[in-house]
Amino acid sequence: MKATPIERDIIDRTIDEFQVADFGRATIREVKAIAAKAEAQSGVEFIKMEMGVPGLPPSAVGVEAEIEALRNGIASLYPDINGLDELKREASRFVKAFVDVDIAPEGCVPVTGSMQGTFASFLTCSQCDPRKDTILFIDPGFPVQKQQLVVMGQKYETFDVYNYRGDRLEEKLESYLSRGNISAIIYSNPNNPSWVCLKDEELRIIGRLATKYDVIVLEDLAYFAMDFRQDLSRPFQPPFQPSVARYTDHYILLISGSKAFSYAGQRIGVSCISDKLYHRAYPGLMQRYGGAGTFGTVFIHRVLYALSSGTSHSAQHALTAMFPAAADGQLDLVLKTSEYARRARLTKEIFRRHGFRIVYDKDQDETVSDGFFYTVGYGGLSSAELLSELLLYGICAISLTATGSRQPGIRVCVSQLNCPE
Repeated sequence: MKATPIERDIIDRTIDEFQVADFGRATIREVKAIAAKAEAQSGVEFIKMEMGVPGLPPSAVGVEAEIEALRNGIASLYPDINGLDELKREASRFVKAFVDVDIAPEGCVPVTGSMQGTFASFLTCSQCDPRKDTILFIDPGFPVQKQQLVVMGQKYETFDVYNYRGDRLEEKLESYLSRGNISAIIYSNPNNPSWVCLKDEELRIIGRLATKYDVIVLEDLAYFAMDFRQDLSRPFQPPFQPSVARYTDHYILLISGSKAFSYAGQRIGVSCISDKLYHRAYPGLMQRYGGAGTFGTVFIHRVLYALSSGTSHSAQHALTAMFPAAADGQLDLVLKTSEYARRARLTKEIFRRHGFRIVYDKDQDETVSDGFFYTVGYGGLSSAELLSELLLYGICAISLTATGSRQPGIRVCVSQLNCPE
């Protein structure tokens, strides 16, 4: 058997200790913990590509604003569950500047990271109509979002977009929506883990069918403006961040401070609820909560309030400073984050040189953008087999199986590859 930097027995024993029945479906945190223990036992430093931790310094504008807020005593006050008025106004303006859609400030709701925004969105969407009890994922996707639904006891369906790009998306999507049980569709754009970016014609298909079947669209924009094939950094000027918001009326844009501003540690984001969805009354919400049963009111004053007593006051002040800095052109959204594209370009070449292939390599007729994530496969190895083999060489990533992909391979995250070379 070929000698490897880390003994196979260490990896196998560690996986067994964590009682992971199917390593191909191990969570990000499980893989991280397994690698950390194997690293400690072997003494070999791992290359960590499993977790999307920002590898860039946080925005100084946000840090200074948050420090000032804390010094002014904000920590002693409960935040308003609706969010800071100024942040809501700046979030609305930020969306106009970079997405070119209008969402009223009342619908721009601060959340404790986009994960809380997603959790609250899933809950609220699933309660609107008792006949619609299922969330549809356009996969691959962020594995924890499915875990959120498992925690809630909610149903979900998935399909891998790999073979359904362009016009083929319509028939596949309609095959699910026509059943009448889908309350919401969720996808990320750019996509975590594949980094494919849905084109305008595909977003138009999603929007049109969502309208036809009265389905809410949850658009996860965690990697905002990170399709580095075009310059999306210029506020109030095209090209804009592609969005389904141009093609349907009932949607939520999930915008995170974690990657765009490298502000992950403070758990801050905004859920931007379209005007029509915010004010729409649903019988299911009315029956459950009483009152008018309007989506926005239930989302904020019932669901979010039950999850936490508002979003961190000081972190809201940070985002209140970062949004206008970007919208006024003082903070370039792309200048720093394009470093991820450089890292991806260099490491893709290393993988290719050693016989690996890029799994999700095309956006229809274009090569997929370099960015925060990409996907690789090797020979005929399954996702679990490849992940296990790479651990023997001190390389930690996550399986594509865990993301809902039907393709064999792993997700590579470049954010923690911080060495200049």
